Amino acid sequence: MIPLQGAFTALITPMHPNGEVDYEGWRRLIAYQLEGGIDGLVPLGTTGENPTLEEDEEEKLITIILETVNRRVPVIVGAGSNDTKHMVRYVRRAKDLGADAALVVTPYYNKPNDQGLLRHFQAAGEAGIPIIVYNIASRTGRNIPASLMEQIARLPNIAGVKEASGDINQIGEVIHRIAAPSKGAFTVLSGDDGMTAPLMALGGAGVISVISNLVPGKVAALTKACLQGDFAGGRGLHYELLPLIKAAFIETNPIPIKAAMTWAGLPGGPARLPLGGLAPANEAPLKAALRGLGIAVA
Repeated sequence: MIPLQGAFTALITPMHPNGEVDYEGWRRLIAYQLEGGIDGLVPLGTTGENPTLEEDEEEKLITIILETVNRRVPVIVGAGSNDTKHMVRYVRRAKDLGADAALVVTPYYNKPNDQGLLRHFQAAGEAGIPIIVYNIASRTGRNIPASLMEQIARLPNIAGVKEASGDINQIGEVIHRIAAPSKGAFTVLSGDDGMTAPLMALGGAGVISVISNLVPGKVAALTKACLQGDFAGGRGLHYELLPLIKAAFIETNPIPIKAAMTWAGLPGGPARLPLGGLAPANEAPLKAALRGLGIAVA
C-alpha cells in the first residue's frame, strides 16, 4: 500500500466562463498545489464536479495531472458510481492511466444494504489498485458504521477511508477498531476540513481537504503539526482557518471555493449546472474570510 498521510487536496475542476474545462488552469492549479507543499492530490471527486464531467474530459484531466505530478505526490483519482459495473470501469481506468489509488464513494440513491456494500467494495478492490472508501451519508443517503467498515477494511486492496460522517464518535471507533498501528495498514483521512484536527488527535492520518485548493500550505502545516504530536500548533492553525472553513461551506461545495479561487486570481470559474452561482448575500462573509487570511480579493 502507498503511504497516505498529511494533506490531500480534493481538487476543483477549473472552468471557463462558458462552462468548458480550463485545462491550462488545471495545470496551473496542480503547480500551485505542489509549490504549496501539499502531500497528495484527489481529482474527480465531488469537489471536482465529476457527476457533470464527460468521460473524455475526465480522461484528459487524469492524464494531465499524472504527467504533471510525475510521482512527486500520490494521486487518488475519484472513481465512484452508484452502478458497480461503472465504478469498476472507472477504477480500472485510473489504474491503467497510472493513478496511485482510487476514491470510491458509497453508492448514492440506491441505498444499498450491508451485503451490497461489501460486494461493491470487493469489486473495487479486485480491480487491482488501492481503494479509499468515501463515507459521506449527507450526499449518499447511506452511512457506513464502524462495524461494517471493519468488514470492508479486510477486503483486498482497501487502503483506507475518507471519513465524512460528521460523527466524531464513529470516527474514533473506526480509528480504534481498524486503523490503530496494531491493526494493520488502514488509513483514516478526514473528509471535513473542520474535523481534521479532532480526527488527527484521535489517531487519524490527515485530510482530503476542500480549502487547501486555496491555502495548501496552511492545511499541510496543520496536518504536519498533528502528525508530529504538536497539537497546540495544529489547534492554532485550525482556529486560524476556521472562518474560511465555515465560509467555504456556506453553500453547496464547490460553489464557494470556486468563487474564492476566482476572486484570488487562481484557477476557478463557475460550477456546472445544476449548481448555480454563489448567492450575493454570501459573498461578504466569504470575502471577509479570505481577507482575514491576508488573501487579496478582486
